[in-house]
Amino acid sequence: MTVRVRFAPSPTGYPHVGNIRTALFNWLFARHHGGVFIVRIEDTDQNRKVEGALESILASLKWLGLDWDEGPEVDGQYGPYFQSQRLELYQKYAQALLDSGHAYKCYCSSERLEQMRREMAERKESVRAYDRHCRDLTDQQRTQYESKGMNSVVRFKIPLVGQTTFHDLIRGDITFDNGELDDLVLLKSDGYPTYHLANIVDDHLMEITHVMRADEWLSSTPRHVLLYEAFGWQPPLFAHLPMILGPDKSKLSKRHGATAVTEFQQQGYLPEAMLNFMALLGWSLDDKTELFSRDDLVQYFSIERVNSTAAVFDHQKLHWMNGVYIRQMSTEDLLGQIKPVLEQD
Repeated sequence: MTVRVRFAPSPTGYPHVGNIRTALFNWLFARHHGGVFIVRIEDTDQNRKVEGALESILASLKWLGLDWDEGPEVDGQYGPYFQSQRLELYQKYAQALLDSGHAYKCYCSSERLEQMRREMAERKESVRAYDRHCRDLTDQQRTQYESKGMNSVVRFKIPLVGQTTFHDLIRGDITFDNGELDDLVLLKSDGYPTYHLANIVDDHLMEITHVMRADEWLSSTPRHVLLYEAFGWQPPLFAHLPMILGPDKSKLSKRHGATAVTEFQQQGYLPEAMLNFMALLGWSLDDKTELFSRDDLVQYFSIERVNSTAAVFDHQKLHWMNGVYIRQMSTEDLLGQIKPVLEQD
């Protein structure tokens, strides 16, 4: 089996350390196994798109030497690699789920959903995203709604009973009760897919073998497993990477200092130091080795050595590591690194 992994950023912001750490782990895994590293741009949320974000993401990958085998600027047989160019595919597969009875059209307005959640809160019930109001509409009721010109979304029919279990390569077997899962939206009223539908369809069509992503997606995975089952597809193997925390053990954010990779580049950190440092945010070879060349990381990296516990971003350690790499440079190479920074000033 050829390993095929993907890094799928959304151009809704500049590349955060956590995002690029995910790219790095995918890249190392692909290179270690002689596999394929894909960059896929999840740009279906047009309202949140940030000007220049895509260019910044790709520039950060290039600065760190994380070359991709398929994706933007690189031809591949599984393209296009921008989700906004794949809308017909998502609509086709949403319709397939409707036809098979695994999905349904929901006509509830945003006002009704807000009122539903307020009433749940007032009754001190667990507030759910949706109460399945349209799940069992008759054909006549659907026809009435559509005759009134009411917009609809496509929702997935989560099984009402039973459990869904999947194996995470880092955390082991994880089980969710289906009764705790909402009927998630797959296709919005404007014809654009949600993340849940688009990433399932793309991962299947692009023959992704391993999905390595942030642990914030762990709770979505049972829904994705059920979607794979509804399509009759074999799901990839999952690995949810540990969160990155600030020194105070809260989620890493701007209040802890620089968080965007471009900021560290502008501050004079070397790409070799940044690469080495980020590799240790959740992975280790042993309890003593801290300095790794790019080739070392490719040789030694394995999912089995990725931690399940959160990693702490230590700016002082990064500063020390950058100093080590600077002192190892020749005077000529150091001048080559300094000159572009001086010319900017």
